Amino acid sequence: VYTDLNLVWNDEFNYEGAPSDKKWHHQYIPIIGGSWANGEKQHYTARMDNSFVSDGTLKIVAKRETYTYEGSRKSFTSARLNSKFDLEYGRIDVRAKLPKSEGTWPAIWTLGTNVGERGNYYGTSAGNVGWPACGEIDIMEHGITSWQPAGFVQSAIHTTSSSGATINHGGTIANNLGTAFHVYSMNWSPNQITFLLDGVAFYTYNPAVKTASNWPFDLEQYLLLNIAIQIGWNFDAGYVGPAIVVFVLNITSALYASKKD
Repeated sequence: VYTDLNLVWNDEFNYEGAPSDKKWHHQYIPIIGGSWANGEKQHYTARMDNSFVSDGTLKIVAKRETYTYEGSRKSFTSARLNSKFDLEYGRIDVRAKLPKSEGTWPAIWTLGTNVGERGNYYGTSAGNVGWPACGEIDIMEHGITSWQPAGFVQSAIHTTSSSGATINHGGTIANNLGTAFHVYSMNWSPNQITFLLDGVAFYTYNPAVKTASNWPFDLEQYLLLNIAIQIGWNFDAGYVGPAIVVFVLNITSALYASKKD
């Protein structure tokens, strides 16, 4: 509970079955030529095999299986959820337990509603500026910094000023990653974006001179939850892996809160 904030949207996952279609959109249509960004190895689906709610948590499940969509064949499936709510400024909290297996890339992040990305919930209703002009806020990502200590989670900002590259970023250690739940948060104001783990701030993005290229964050953003598979970053290129692999991202609560008027 935050005394200086109003709760404007949340999902406590106190139901069973598919993620609420009043709150979540399954994004499964590939965005780049039958695939996803970064040469990822998964297809996303709307199947309950890959995302469902049970026992008070949302499960996003990445599985090793052959799956073909629009003629593109991949060796993993997973889920990518868009919130059917966006906001401009405020706080986002997500309480989650992450998979930590090599090759998994769980992420809690936002994109500008004006991105115009293929297959997302908003389409071009708010614009079609593309990425990274829309701005991306990575609240939490894990699995793409193999040179960091165990338990390292990263937060990052992507804008046109960095040509989309991961230049503005920070990170911290989440103890007992893989077995413990943690609260991953961001506080977003007109002046800065601060990232927190379990309520403790560890990185703030605050360009001294804000321009359209380094601060597209004066418009609405929406929340995304997903697990990507990016084997090539953590394994040899020839990695095949076991016959069956299941990775689960467990989320007990997703929360938006906005500043009080």
